[in-house]
Amino acid sequence: MAAPSFSTTALTPVLIHLLRGASDLASVAATHAKILKAGVASTLASSNHLLAAYCRCGAMSRARELFDGMRDRDVVSWTTLMSGYTASGRSREAVSVLRAMEFSGVQPNVVTLSTAASACARLADAGLGRQVHARAEVAGCARDTIVSTALIDMYGKAGRVDDSRAVFDGMAAPAMNAVSWGAMLAVYAQNALGNEAIQLFAELRTSGNGLAPNHFMLSSVVSACASVVRLSIGKCVHGAVLRLGHGNNEVVAVALVDMYSKCGCYEYSRKVFDRIEQPSIIPYTSIIVAAAKYGHGKCALALLGEMVDRGVQPNDVTLLGVMHACSHSGLVDTGLQFLHSMQSKYGIVPCPSHYTCAVDMLGRAGRLEEAFGLAKEAQVEGNEALLLWNSLLSACRTHKRLDLATLAGQRVSEFNQDVAGGLVVMSNAYASAGQTENAAAVWSSMRQRGIQKDPGCSWIEVKDIPYVFYAGAVSCAGARADEVLMLLDELEYKMREKGYRGRLGSARVSDAHEDDGDGGKGVMVGVHSEILALGFGLLVVPKGMTIRVMKNLRMCCDCHETFKLISGIVEREFVVRDLNRFHHFKTGSCSCNDYW
Repeated sequence: MAAPSFSTTALTPVLIHLLRGASDLASVAATHAKILKAGVASTLASSNHLLAAYCRCGAMSRARELFDGMRDRDVVSWTTLMSGYTASGRSREAVSVLRAMEFSGVQPNVVTLSTAASACARLADAGLGRQVHARAEVAGCARDTIVSTALIDMYGKAGRVDDSRAVFDGMAAPAMNAVSWGAMLAVYAQNALGNEAIQLFAELRTSGNGLAPNHFMLSSVVSACASVVRLSIGKCVHGAVLRLGHGNNEVVAVALVDMYSKCGCYEYSRKVFDRIEQPSIIPYTSIIVAAAKYGHGKCALALLGEMVDRGVQPNDVTLLGVMHACSHSGLVDTGLQFLHSMQSKYGIVPCPSHYTCAVDMLGRAGRLEEAFGLAKEAQVEGNEALLLWNSLLSACRTHKRLDLATLAGQRVSEFNQDVAGGLVVMSNAYASAGQTENAAAVWSSMRQRGIQKDPGCSWIEVKDIPYVFYAGAVSCAGARADEVLMLLDELEYKMREKGYRGRLGSARVSDAHEDDGDGGKGVMVGVHSEILALGFGLLVVPKGMTIRVMKNLRMCCDCHETFKLISGIVEREFVVRDLNRFHHFKTGSCSCNDYW
């Protein structure tokens, strides 16, 4: 075949430039036709550029057809096809391309292996990922920065955090850059290992060879602080965000909004949000969800109206947040309107979570017959169905409807996992109605099925250190344990002067765990964990500072009333985060207005 003429050779860079700028299939196909007409389609460089263009447009059938017709293929050809499959969500085919590549005799490079690791990350398949890791070791590039970072991410997404850390620790110090540090931070944050992420961030600041954290790293560590409710450290990281000039970055801002809201500082969340110049759907959704946790229903509705006026359309999560806000604010009819109009108004089909929220909303308001009707109407299965019936069971117990509680309890008992909380609620519903034999039967059934309830606990952070309390166990207070008990006794005396008839203090201390923590008295043995955490906080948190207590269960009515009374007696503010929402106690009242 004759060599291309000078004019054809000169035309090739022009056509390749057109391919690089093509963003749709029609443009790529048109340029492909010009390349064929120019007679340069058989060159490897032209074929690789064509292949990349088809992959960029997601036209993988055409890309594969072109690839299979290529007479010569180099490492760029194979890697481009792998990248195309990975970007198109066909990760297993991407890994199969790596195998075929090796059989063809073409050796992978660092880009090839990092692409293969990324494909395994999308699959969350540690087995395939180990095979890619082994190939990287054989090729001698497993310590390369790009490959190592991809392997860290792959193992992390597969839940193999120790393997991620082993790869990270195996990197030479010069090879560690902002991306590799950020990948390891993200692994910890995504696997709910917030304390480990915070520790790694501290290592970066002390031994990272002066490396300044980027906004991805900062957002990861802020998210880690949110996951373990470390407010003081979160504030320190916020300071670093501002010093490093990332205060206007939306990714970091969203993480800060979430962190402050989860740590009991809604006002700070709102301040961060208000500094975002043009909020997108993500920060709007984040602040609406935050408002919902604090029962700020009207605020959530105002934020939704604001975002729509700005041309930002809500998604299903945004509307779920608005419905939760309505649920915790008593705006039942408004919340139901969103359920019934979201498809016509916003083009969003209600999902199981929306129906579960609506059932919870009706149950919380005591409209139990309507709640049961909606529960039966909703096509909800699996874990969502369990959440729905648990919510309804709790509402039936709160409103003393044992007949409906029995029906909801039967539905809960049909599930095989995560049923302990619901069954304990059922037992306490029987106990509240004086049916002790039925209550004992529920516990007996739980023992026979091997079902155990997670113990209730509460924690408070003091000078960056979390102190975790369990019901009746004050040992976490250390040398100040006796002082906590004495203080509770003193408070009990003052509360009795105001008409309190419960009992606090040392006489209530035992080794038992809390009951269901779901409203009502049940069979309460020992001082509840949030009371102990509050007593400790009153001793160690300076006056004038808000005491923040976190709890893993719903706050019971007795403890809620106790916190209100104590806030008035000691003239201090308390914030409690329970399983469902935040409570802000001040001058003898709560922000929830006793509606939760």
